[in-house]
Amino acid sequence: MQWPFTIAIVLVALVLVVLKLRRFWFEFSRLGSSDLSDQEASGGTKSSCYGCSGSSASESDLGIRIKPLVQLGDKRKRSVVSMCFLQAAVGGVVYGQEIRPPNYDEAIASNYKLGSVLAGPQGELIESKDQWPAHRKYLLDLFADQEYGYGPQGSVEVRMEVIDDGQAVLAGEVQAGIRRRQLAVYLERNGKQVRIDLLVWSPSDRPIASCFMGLNFRGNQSTSDDPKVRLTSSWCDSRNPGVVENRATEASRANQSERWPIAQILERGYAVATAHYSDIDPDYDDGFENGVHGLFPEHRSDAEHPNRWGSIAAWAWGLSRLADVLEKLEGIDPKGLMVVGHSRLGKTALWAGANDERFGLVVSNNSGCGGASLSQRVYGESVARINTSFPHWFNRNFRKYNDREDQMHFDQHQLIAAIAPRPVYIASASNDKWADPLGELLSGHHASSAYRLHGKQGLDAQELPAVNTPIGDGSIGYHLRQGDHDLLLYDWQQFMVFAKRNGF
Repeated sequence: MQWPFTIAIVLVALVLVVLKLRRFWFEFSRLGSSDLSDQEASGGTKSSCYGCSGSSASESDLGIRIKPLVQLGDKRKRSVVSMCFLQAAVGGVVYGQEIRPPNYDEAIASNYKLGSVLAGPQGELIESKDQWPAHRKYLLDLFADQEYGYGPQGSVEVRMEVIDDGQAVLAGEVQAGIRRRQLAVYLERNGKQVRIDLLVWSPSDRPIASCFMGLNFRGNQSTSDDPKVRLTSSWCDSRNPGVVENRATEASRANQSERWPIAQILERGYAVATAHYSDIDPDYDDGFENGVHGLFPEHRSDAEHPNRWGSIAAWAWGLSRLADVLEKLEGIDPKGLMVVGHSRLGKTALWAGANDERFGLVVSNNSGCGGASLSQRVYGESVARINTSFPHWFNRNFRKYNDREDQMHFDQHQLIAAIAPRPVYIASASNDKWADPLGELLSGHHASSAYRLHGKQGLDAQELPAVNTPIGDGSIGYHLRQGDHDLLLYDWQQFMVFAKRNGF
C-alpha cells in the first residue's frame, strides 16, 4: 500500500519542479522586456510596472535596458544560471507554490492592519518622548532582525586622502563658484582594505554648507560631464552603457547626470557628495565575499544566518563611514548632513538615516518595497518578488514573509517613525505603480504619531495628491511627480524646498 503513495508523492514533487523551472525560464527569458522595470523587479522601471499589463519594455534601476543574458564578467557569475535553476527546483518542492502575480487592485491592497508606531513588543504604547530613545532602539532591532540584518559592531580605521581639489568643469566651462574635491576613503581592518571614492561638490563662496549625500549606480564619472572626475575602478554591470567586461570606460561619463543636477543644487547654496555604491558592496549575489562584508568575515559568517546583514545594510553602513569623513571636511556643515537615495538606494537612505542620527534629514525617492512602501498592502512589488530577484539585499528572516505579508508584525511606517523627530521626505512617481506610491505616502501618514510625540507635525494626507503638488508643511513631506521611476530635477527642487523649510 505504501508504494502507490510513495510514487504519487514523487510524481507531485516532479510536477512542482517542472512548473517551477518553467516559471523561472519564463521570467529569465523576459529579462529586458516588461519584467525589468527601472526599479526592483530585477532592476526597477522606467515604465515601472513589473509584469502588469500594458507596461512596455523598460530599463533597470541602474537605468539600463536589460538583455536576456546573465552577467558573465565575474567568474562567480557563471554559476548564476545553474544556481537559479537549483533554487527554482528546490523551491518548487519545498514551498509547493508560485510567487503570486503582482496586485494592482486597490480594494485588495487596502485589506491590511498596521500596528501603532508607538507600540512596544507587547502592544503597550509609549506616551512620552522621554521613552522614545528606548523605543527607537526597539524599532531598529526589529528591522535589523527581521529585514535588513545587523551591521558589524567591530571597529574599522577610516583614512582619507585628497586626490583632487579644484574648480568644477561643467558643460565644458570652468565653474568658479563650484569647488570639486575627490577623496579616496580607505576602510581598513585586520590587514584588509576597501577604498571608496568620494566626490564632493561645494559652493566656493560659502565658508560652510549643508550637504546632500547619496550613492550613485554607475560610478562618480556618470554623475557629471566634468572630465576631471575619476573613472570608477569598481565592478560595474556590463549591461550599462559604457561598461566593458564589468569595467567603466570613458563612454560612461555623464550617462546619469540628469539624476545629479549639480549646478542647480549648488546654485541654491547646498553641497553634494556622492560615491559609487559598488565601492561599498558590488550589487550581485557573491556570497558577501567582496566589499565591506569582507572586512568582517567573523560577523555572522554563516550564509544561512537568519539576520546576517545584506547589501542594503552594507551600503547604509558605508554611508555612515563616509559621514565620518564629511563631518570633519572643510566647508561642510557637520550638522547639515542629509542622506538621499533613489530606488534600492532610497531603501538604503532610509535604513542609514534611521540608524545614524548625524543625518539630520532623510530623503527617499521611489524606494518602494523594502523602502517607504507598506509591504502589507501587497501592491506592485511583493516581498516574495524582491527576495527572489535580489536575494542579497535583505536578511534571510525577511524571506519568511514571502507571500505571507499578512503574518508581518511590523511594516515600513515603523522604519519612517524610527527617523523621528528628524525630517523625512518621501517622493513617488505617477507611473511607478511597481513601487506603490500610495503605500509610500501611507507609511509617512502612519509614522506621524511618532513625530507628534515630539511636538512635530507629521503627514495628515491618506490619499495621493495631484501630480507635481508637494504636500506636508511639517517634518514629513511628500510629492507625486508626473512620470516614471527616476530621479529628476523636479525631485531635487522639492528636496531643497523641504530642506530649507526645516532649517538646512
